[in-house]
Amino acid sequence: MTEPHLDHTAPKALRDIPLSILDLAPITAGSTAAHSLRNTLDLAQHAEKWGYNRYWLAEHHNMPGIASSATSVVIGHVAGGTNTIRVGSGGIMLPNHAPLVIAEQFGTLESLYPGRIDLGLGRAPGSDQLTSRALRRGPGSDGQDFPDRLGELRNYFQPTSGSSMRIRAIPGEGLHVPIWLLGSSGFSAQLAGQLGLPFSFASHFAPDYLMPALDLYRSSFRPSSELSKPYAMIGVNVICADTDEEAQRLATSPYQQFLNIIRGRTGQLSPPVDSMDDLWNLQEQAIVKRQLSFSAIGSPATVRAQLEQFQQTTNADEIIVAAAIYDHKARLHSYELLADAVGIK
Repeated sequence: MTEPHLDHTAPKALRDIPLSILDLAPITAGSTAAHSLRNTLDLAQHAEKWGYNRYWLAEHHNMPGIASSATSVVIGHVAGGTNTIRVGSGGIMLPNHAPLVIAEQFGTLESLYPGRIDLGLGRAPGSDQLTSRALRRGPGSDGQDFPDRLGELRNYFQPTSGSSMRIRAIPGEGLHVPIWLLGSSGFSAQLAGQLGLPFSFASHFAPDYLMPALDLYRSSFRPSSELSKPYAMIGVNVICADTDEEAQRLATSPYQQFLNIIRGRTGQLSPPVDSMDDLWNLQEQAIVKRQLSFSAIGSPATVRAQLEQFQQTTNADEIIVAAAIYDHKARLHSYELLADAVGIK
């Protein structure tokens, strides 16, 4: 029996790990999905120039403020407009789809943009229950069959599937599309470890279980043909501006976004405000700040210090950054300042 891999190494320095981007293609108040998707490609093109490692898009449905619902289509849009940066899903919610369809979609993407496509998979619906039913998720499709769906999907990429399976994914069969498992709890962490797959934790909105999940992933890891040792990525909200004060003001947009979520509302990304005091009560403020506690907000020096602390705590192999910033120029500036601050640019 192979012994589990335990990570006893010293924490990697922030400057030594890749930095990536998670984009939800935000639709800002008064704007359109078309404008959002143009901004997504523009950001990806800049990110490639600035040295970011990968650019991921996330599947969400029935959300007026997110334009990346047809995730594989947007991945093709971004990959077609860039040259070297890896592009993928952060993630595809596998219970929403037939594994064969995902294998064909990502086989097509890999055929068009070889060596650049990632397939990150989650088991949440990416939507509310009513929308889940509209996506043809039956009463038994609650994510518990995720390991079976994952196994079926991985089989479609095997080069021997043509002789061993009557149903083949073409394109897809025989192609190497790196599969990541994504999660905010221990389920996907342990499964990723047991299968020897890379793992990404959604600490940018669910930080409470981060350390137990990383420990579970690393302790349950079994080397595979994909990885010889664990590879863990963490999500961090980063809003970087010329001053701490300006960054804190920009951060009121994601604060409003999460405030609406805990109130059961959806909407487009709101512009920043000078103060949140009149928008939330003390209990709501505490909930939002807790959910977004894995955030680095401030000037380049402040953000770098916060990220170094996160890195020292988690010993992550990679950091993926989300930035819900209302103004596109300010969002570009934030990512450029970040690239300079951590030394990838």
